[in-house]
Amino acid sequence: MTFQQVYGYEPTVRYSAPGRVNLIGEHTDYNDGYVLPFAIDRRTVASIAQRDDRVLRVASAFDPSSVVELPLDELSPDRMDGWSAYVFGIAWALREHAGADLSDKHGFDVFIESDVPVGAGLSSSAAIECGVALAFNDLWELGLDRKTLARVGQYSENHAVGAPTGIMDQSASLLGEQDAVVFLDCRTLDTAVVDLALEANGLEVLVVDTRVEHAHATGGYKARRDSCEHGAAVMGVEALRDLSVEDLPRAAELLDDETFRRVRHVVTEDQRVLDTVRTLREDGPRAIGDLLVASHESMRDDFEISVPELDLAVSTAMEHGAVGARMTGGGFGGAAIALVDREARGAIAEAVTSAFAAAGYREPTVFTVHAAQGARRD
Repeated sequence: MTFQQVYGYEPTVRYSAPGRVNLIGEHTDYNDGYVLPFAIDRRTVASIAQRDDRVLRVASAFDPSSVVELPLDELSPDRMDGWSAYVFGIAWALREHAGADLSDKHGFDVFIESDVPVGAGLSSSAAIECGVALAFNDLWELGLDRKTLARVGQYSENHAVGAPTGIMDQSASLLGEQDAVVFLDCRTLDTAVVDLALEANGLEVLVVDTRVEHAHATGGYKARRDSCEHGAAVMGVEALRDLSVEDLPRAAELLDDETFRRVRHVVTEDQRVLDTVRTLREDGPRAIGDLLVASHESMRDDFEISVPELDLAVSTAMEHGAVGARMTGGGFGGAAIALVDREARGAIAEAVTSAFAAAGYREPTVFTVHAAQGARRD
């Protein structure tokens, strides 16, 4: 299905934004910590045409029979439902969070298509939000910078969609660059682009989509966030970002076991992000493997967000020669990543697929991704 088939005419402009892989730094973002994602060469495309009235109409390739419309004057989270909230929510958040005056703005017809896998932990949702945010910002001539648009995307996801996510996904999708990671301080929103240099080192990132789907707007993610906020309150800090590894013995005395393990994951994960940035700069990508594995073990044992399929993907990749591997994304399903030698990619992918079959799991989708440019007008 295409824009033309749905609306009966051709779009006037296309914007696209990438999904992301988080190299390291999981569940640190909403704790004011550090993350290290990169934009990937899988993108969501928003085809758009201006309307003469003040109505937003939205359709997508994933649900081509459904065209949803909402007047700009009626934008409200209680009027949004399902995947279209990712589009309507951006217009609403531009007004409510960024203070954009939409009173004289025209509506659009929007058609969304994507090759970012849904439910795989590669942030298909932020790809929609960021492509649409960049488009609306340009076409309505709002003049907002990309860091502001990232906050708009997060505000929309938190308050229109109802998923309590941090700002990492939107920052990666808007700020990503070729063969580089985005080092983001989630408290200050300061960013630095750090060379990954995978190409020069003969390395690739292999993604294993377990096809175990997760949903951030429900249970497990919120429970982890609540634990982190409780831990910070007991420790007397604004956010877990304010604790260091040296604070963990005191935390063990003050917190119940489960909350302590949640806190320990975030505190040690923040340190692993800093260590990974330093290692990439000083020694290159072949030296970060142990940090990736330690991150996975922490998510599995302390944060308890892995699933058996993710653990099998990581262990199998490592047994067959990966430099490092870990689950990526919010957990409870989704994808694992493995940093692999280019020539070993096929063998590792085959080994993982065989291991899933032997365990009786659903066949995973295995593919490579490359660090790519962020959101753009195409």
